[in-house]
Amino acid sequence: MFAGHVGAALLIGRAERGVNLGVFVAAALLLDVLLWVFVLLDWESVVIPADFANTHQPHFVFPFSHSLVAGLAWSVVAALVALGSRIGGAALGTVRAAWLVAAAVFSHWLLDGLVHQPELTLAGAGSATVGLGLWGNMPSALVVEAAVVVAGLAWFMPGSGLSRGRSIGLVALALVVLAFTVAGMTVAPAPPSVRAMAASSLGAIAAVCAAACWLGRRSPGGHHPDGPSTGP
Repeated sequence: MFAGHVGAALLIGRAERGVNLGVFVAAALLLDVLLWVFVLLDWESVVIPADFANTHQPHFVFPFSHSLVAGLAWSVVAALVALGSRIGGAALGTVRAAWLVAAAVFSHWLLDGLVHQPELTLAGAGSATVGLGLWGNMPSALVVEAAVVVAGLAWFMPGSGLSRGRSIGLVALALVVLAFTVAGMTVAPAPPSVRAMAASSLGAIAAVCAAACWLGRRSPGGHHPDGPSTGP
C-alpha cells in the first residue's frame, strides 16, 4: 500500500490547515522509510518470492519498523519532533498538530494490517503476528485503496486555501500515485534485487513527499475556512 497512505494523510490534513500537507504525507509514509533504510542496513529483510509475477507480494520481516509496538513508538517520536518544530507550518509546534502527526504515522500500521498477510508482529521478533490479508483478493484491495485516496481528496480539497494550480497539481499527484500503486500490484515485473527495490522505494517516497510539500504551500493570506490552530 502506497497511495492509501497518501489518502490517509489527506484525511488527517483537513484537521489542521496550519500544517503543510507534506508533513502529514511524510508522517504517513515514515514506517516505510524506516523499513527500506533498515533493509539497506540489513536490520530487516524482504524476500522477493519466485511467484512474484503472479502475487506481486514480497515477504517481509520488519519488527523494528512495522510491529505494533514499533508503530506506536515511532508515532510518539514523530509527535515529539513535530511538537518541537515549526518547519512545515506555524501550527506544527502545537499539541494538536503533534497528535495529528502521530495519528498519521500510526495510520500506516492500521492500513498495512488490513492488506498484509499475518506478518506484522505485535511486539517484535517472535511475538504473535497479525494481518487481514486483503492482498489475497487484489481487486478488492485496490478498490479499498482507491476509495481511501478519493475520500481523502474529497475531504481535504474543499477549503484547502490552495491556489487553483496547486489544487490541480495535488489531485494529479494523488491520482498518479494511485496509478503507480495499481501498476505495481498488478503488472510490474519483479525488481532485480531487494536493494534495488529499497533504493527505488526510498526515491519514490522522497519525490512524493517533496511534491506534496511544494503543492501544499498556501500563498500568503490564502483562505481556509477551517482555520489553523492557534494554540496547544
